Amino acid sequence: MKLAYAFVLSALTAALAGGAAAQQSTPAQPASAPDLPDAPQATAAAAIHPNGPTVVMDTSMGRITCQFYEKQAPKAVANFIGLAEGTIDWTDPNTKKKQHHKPFYDGTVFHRVIPEFMIQGGDPTGTGMGDPGFAFDDEIDPNLNFDKPGKLAMANSGPNTNGSQFFVTEQAYDSLNQHYTLFGQCDDSSVLVVQTIARVQRDSSDKPLAPVVLKKVTIVREGQPIPPPPAVATPATPTVHSAMPTSPKQ
Repeated sequence: MKLAYAFVLSALTAALAGGAAAQQSTPAQPASAPDLPDAPQATAAAAIHPNGPTVVMDTSMGRITCQFYEKQAPKAVANFIGLAEGTIDWTDPNTKKKQHHKPFYDGTVFHRVIPEFMIQGGDPTGTGMGDPGFAFDDEIDPNLNFDKPGKLAMANSGPNTNGSQFFVTEQAYDSLNQHYTLFGQCDDSSVLVVQTIARVQRDSSDKPLAPVVLKKVTIVREGQPIPPPPAVATPATPTVHSAMPTSPKQ
């Protein structure tokens, strides 16, 4: 099954060529009304906040932390958590063997990275063609859009083809709105990590030349502490031996 490898090409083209969305205008005030600013109006989109567990993705280039939109995308969130923790079965796309109680994402790579756009992962084959052996339907909320950096969403190859691949944006992208299941919001420090990953050297298919590894995915539920960052290995200090000078030959 083709999955997600070209999911962002049309969106990126549209975003690079597209124009800015029109600003909303407010009605002109009556001549007798005092010259006061309009009161801010609450919108449905502004009222949506992340409302589920948190996912911590420790990569070889830093930590990405996002909170799920569980109410808006319950299937996507349950699927991601199940694959991350190994509580749902999946088929290894490399061996075609069914996997039980095995975390899906640990050890996979980000196989597609594009500066000023996004990073994409979640494929054990590292090619953009892998999946968990099943697909589930889209969950599109009309009030949830790619209106700020750090959106976590499912990659797809068309309507209702979500599986395991996901992407994280590094900036707002209106052209993605209402086309992809958006199921999480990452924090500001994570966006910096995404930007760093997106700027590694890559080939003509936007695959990093040196693998960027998703080392471990941890799900943190309400009331649980965020795990400490993984220890950074300190390079050993080489031992310097002073060499004794040799006598010149006679």
